[in-house]
Amino acid sequence: MVPPTNPSYKGRYNDPVPVSNLKDFGDDFAEFELFDGIDEAMPRTFPGGAPLSVENVDMSQQINKPKHYTTAYDTQSLVVRRGHEFMVRVTFNRELVQQDDFQLEFLIGSNPSANKGSLVVVTFGSRRGGPWAGRIVEMQGGSVLLSVTPSATAIVGKYRTYVAISVGSGMQRTKRNAATDLYMLFNAWCPQDPVFLPDESERMEYVLNDTGVIYQGSMGAIVTRSWGYGQFEYGILDACIYILDSSRMPIYNRGNIIKVVRKGSAMINSQDDNGVLVGNWSNDYSMGVAPTAWTGSVTILQQYANTGVPVCYAQCWVYAGVFCTFLRCLGIPTRVITNFSSAHDNTGNLKTDLIFKMDGTPDRRATRDSIWNYHCWNECWMVRPDLPAGYGGWQVVDSTPQETSDGHFRCGPAPVAAIKEGNLCHPFDCGFVFAEVNSDVVFLKKDRYGTMEVFKVDKTHVGQGLFTKALGSDQYMNVTHTYKHPEGSEADSRTMTRAEEYGCDRDHSDIPDGELSADITSEPTQLGSDIELLVTLTNQGDVSRKVNCHLDISVVFYTGVEANHFKDVDFPVTVAAKQKNSVIVKIQADEYLPHLGGQNSIRFILTGSSEEQSVSAIKVVTLLSPALTVTVSGQPRLGQQMFVTVTFTNPLKEPLQNVFMYLEGSGVLALRRRYFPKIESQASVSWMEAFLPRLAGPRRITAVMYTSNLSQVTGYADIHIN
Repeated sequence: MVPPTNPSYKGRYNDPVPVSNLKDFGDDFAEFELFDGIDEAMPRTFPGGAPLSVENVDMSQQINKPKHYTTAYDTQSLVVRRGHEFMVRVTFNRELVQQDDFQLEFLIGSNPSANKGSLVVVTFGSRRGGPWAGRIVEMQGGSVLLSVTPSATAIVGKYRTYVAISVGSGMQRTKRNAATDLYMLFNAWCPQDPVFLPDESERMEYVLNDTGVIYQGSMGAIVTRSWGYGQFEYGILDACIYILDSSRMPIYNRGNIIKVVRKGSAMINSQDDNGVLVGNWSNDYSMGVAPTAWTGSVTILQQYANTGVPVCYAQCWVYAGVFCTFLRCLGIPTRVITNFSSAHDNTGNLKTDLIFKMDGTPDRRATRDSIWNYHCWNECWMVRPDLPAGYGGWQVVDSTPQETSDGHFRCGPAPVAAIKEGNLCHPFDCGFVFAEVNSDVVFLKKDRYGTMEVFKVDKTHVGQGLFTKALGSDQYMNVTHTYKHPEGSEADSRTMTRAEEYGCDRDHSDIPDGELSADITSEPTQLGSDIELLVTLTNQGDVSRKVNCHLDISVVFYTGVEANHFKDVDFPVTVAAKQKNSVIVKIQADEYLPHLGGQNSIRFILTGSSEEQSVSAIKVVTLLSPALTVTVSGQPRLGQQMFVTVTFTNPLKEPLQNVFMYLEGSGVLALRRRYFPKIESQASVSWMEAFLPRLAGPRRITAVMYTSNLSQVTGYADIHIN
């Protein structure tokens, strides 16, 4: 049976559940409303000599926006943060007298209701009003300055404002006026708001910074990528509200931080709800924009809000960047986290299985689990009244579609404190995040009959480091200690035991300590240069050992999935008793370049054996892409024309075809594009654009270049606008 496309609410609700905030509601509120129990309007005498009426309503933006840290929002409407006072100046036709009775009314969504918090009445005398406080600040003739303090739990979104005057038998309201609309945000400055963040420098970074960096690459070769969050740009606040509207989230739930964050986590991906971004890890981006070509969130959110169609394409850092914009735009303190060597596809247990054949080569068909070079998610700051004390603060939220949570592809909020201690019983999705940072890598050898035997367990490879942008700089801040205790410590052992008690399965293979061990190291390598690996074997035994080594070399996606296997190297290494021996393995650039296909990660898997002993090691080399040079000229002043120039030299031995360049800078430069059909080997190109800065202070212009055989080519220029 096919369900109806527009199921009726009748029989379940008296009225439809309000789910739209941005819809034009027109004159949805009667200009004159009779008091209950009165059937018709009655005349009234006016002690002031004339009936009171409203001539003008001024939302006092010049006063309010600086106090609410909302001056940067590119909108004609007032933007305020809940829990903090804002001013409204109402001009009446005459001076107020004691008998005059009026109120402000704030409405959000359709069919507003006082008991649901979507209709708020603010009074200014002895008469009782709603949950928002009001007072008269000053009166000058008919001009009255009013103070309004919203509750710290007010619904977040776009409100309509009315002034209503008691006229005897009813209330006379002002006409609908879009100029008096206001946006209400969460408030990290208000101690009563669940998102209150005590540290001012953290509020500046995690709420107000509209540009950031996201860390990529691999441990030992961390790459910095600039990202324009652009939460103050034109249309972005409406786009964030549109996302909630598209999710059909009830208006009266939009003041609940946990519900807003969970809904946002589901809606940033399009996996099951027609959300913002379509994921694509295939290397075929012909039907959209490659994930590596985005400069920031603004274009993505504007396109989604304008079309209602999911935007192609995203990978984890794009999801994290756009989700950060969504949350910061609504006033929620948020940062992007990168977990290096992140376990995935491990069915929620604490084992990531790598399976090898009898000859020591990887069994690609049998291996299902993967270790991503890195994975990006978000943390947002909030109290957790639904949990015991101690689990507020930073919460993991992840919009990259991986596993379902309560039926939707989303993750979190999961308390970082609960993950560190292994208390995985607390909502939401703590077990999944715990596995991403704590899985053991289990090496198994499969015989001809399919029987598998564990020959090594690496407890340190996954979750090698978790990093986020430091306050006020592009340097990274190591937050690994907030997720896990030191490896091998007593506290770490207690955490792992506790996690098992909550159902996370670990490997307990009894593997005797081997006398042989192996390690692979390399120096940072530029794309197009030869790769030199240093393979070191250590012999703790009392006799010399000859180890037959096999090195499996493949180009991999950053998700750890193999893209192209292109070389195998076999070599013997003799290691004297109680000694180490190192061998240099060199991979020529000409060997790997034809196989990259736009990827920049090469994985080396070493296996070796000597009699009954086995060794293994994994190393991922992230090739460093060439950079774009970005320079800015002109006087750095608001509204004064400036110029930005991007230059690039092709360092490869082959030409680059169909090259796209992108430029963007939050507050200074909207997205610009440039196409180059071909850039010859060793040839240089240059591109200049003019721009007019909109916002003062420190600004960044980010440039990105994309072509099918060269990715992650970026550059930026920092400027200070006076």
